[in-house]
Amino acid sequence: VHEQVTPCEPNPCGSNAICRDRNGIGSCQCLPDYFGDPYQSCRPECVRNSDCPTQQACTQQKCRDPCPGTCGTNAECSVTNHVPTCMCRIGYTGDPYRYCHVEPPAPIRQEPPTNPCQPSPCGPNSQCRELNGQAVCSCLERYIGVPPNCRPECVLSTECAYDKACINQRCQDPCPGTCGTNAECRVRNHSPLCQCRNGFTGDAFTRCYPIPPAPPAISHVERDPCVPSPCGSYSECRNINGVPSCSCLQSYIGAPPNCHPECTISAECPSNRACIREKCIDPCPGSCGFSAECSVVNHTPICTCPNGYTGDPFSNCRPLPPEPIINEPVDPCHPSPCGANAQCNNGICTCLPEYHGDPYTGCRPECVLNTDCPRDKACLRSKCANPCPGTCGENAICDVINHIPMCRCPDGTVGSAFIRCSPAPKIVNTNPCHPSPCGPNSQCREVNQQAVCSCLPNFIGSPPTCRPECVSNSDCAPTQACLNQKCGDPCPGTCGIGAKCTVVNHSPFCTCPPRFSGNPFIRCQPIIEPPRDVVPTDPCRPSPCGPYA
Repeated sequence: VHEQVTPCEPNPCGSNAICRDRNGIGSCQCLPDYFGDPYQSCRPECVRNSDCPTQQACTQQKCRDPCPGTCGTNAECSVTNHVPTCMCRIGYTGDPYRYCHVEPPAPIRQEPPTNPCQPSPCGPNSQCRELNGQAVCSCLERYIGVPPNCRPECVLSTECAYDKACINQRCQDPCPGTCGTNAECRVRNHSPLCQCRNGFTGDAFTRCYPIPPAPPAISHVERDPCVPSPCGSYSECRNINGVPSCSCLQSYIGAPPNCHPECTISAECPSNRACIREKCIDPCPGSCGFSAECSVVNHTPICTCPNGYTGDPFSNCRPLPPEPIINEPVDPCHPSPCGANAQCNNGICTCLPEYHGDPYTGCRPECVLNTDCPRDKACLRSKCANPCPGTCGENAICDVINHIPMCRCPDGTVGSAFIRCSPAPKIVNTNPCHPSPCGPNSQCREVNQQAVCSCLPNFIGSPPTCRPECVSNSDCAPTQACLNQKCGDPCPGTCGIGAKCTVVNHSPFCTCPPRFSGNPFIRCQPIIEPPRDVVPTDPCRPSPCGPYA
């Protein structure tokens, strides 16, 4: 019985490749949009931006121009190190990521104002003094920088040294008044941490008391299971029938021995709360001045004067004086006092949505490069996000390693992690050659319970890639042809008797040799020439003899 040849079972191809069966002959090909050696492994065009030219970015595993759809109207896009950057065209102004409008001409004033400080050219958080008809600008008290870029010493604690925190927009020691009696305070990453001194115990935020000496051991008294306490930090131990019962102290969460405060840094709280004395609370009370409004942005209280008020929102907001009647309105936003990626509204600069920083010097997106994000995130559209969704195949597991999504099949499954992971077939037969792991055109022998593979006779290569010497004529030399999957001379038995065979580009050509004629595919016969009449010649004409002979 002729055994049916199935060269694609088991699959001889590498990952991300498929096997095609043509007349019992297997061939491996990479999946669409994948490249490489299909017998080893095929890979997508790109996995990260560095796999692409600098003017392209890796989008859905293909190198593409990141500009389309990125910039707003009347904006131009340029790509630097895989990242698109938008700029308004010459003569336009606005937000290049949304809309650029024609830059209005500067208003022409009939007469310069008599007072150079009205309106003030010094920018926010500054004061203007007239000196010899000139405006002299200086920053307000507690503000640093140079007008028009006066700014508070800090807005976020990350702008201070590690042992300081941003309190009332100044870098200060956060410890005073934080810890209880007999407790010591240490600042770690801008946050105060309280702990009882050596030899003291209790609540470090209220009061620490000396640890009482252990009572003298009495032989007949049972040992207290709570001394020493097995419950860990921030917990209390109760002796219940000789068994320790652990619970977290008030205001602490978790389960012993892992009791911990609600927070140690503000990043552990919701964005509208801040970590104050190890609890997530509203940071606004007591932060802003009289009549000021407070909003919390990224754990930080932001103080602003309400509409119709002016002044320092951290000390006092007072009603705006009535505007003087002038012939020409003055727009405090032209020229704009704001930095990049910020917008101006009535002279007040704020960062655009999803941008952060000082709006008077320049706002920045959450990220520009992957290195701006944690190692388990990647920079996607200027935001730190999980790069895994939509990357791996069905049932596959995605791990983010150094910002790069890595796909793998779970234990007990096989297949391509980029396409589908299927349960591994259960091997019931103990014979290592059933099924054969050797691939097509090979034979398997069991030696010491191990499968030993070798190619079948008349096949070359090494398992699992055993293949015939040839499949088509193009696999052979031009003077040979593929006969029964072997390169050989196609001439024997091709031409007729007496014919001559020559091979040109793998094909035999039959011709009769010189002085022969006939059908070269049947027989070539000598050409019979008719006899010629011989005319006798006189050897003495002309005479070969000399003169006088």
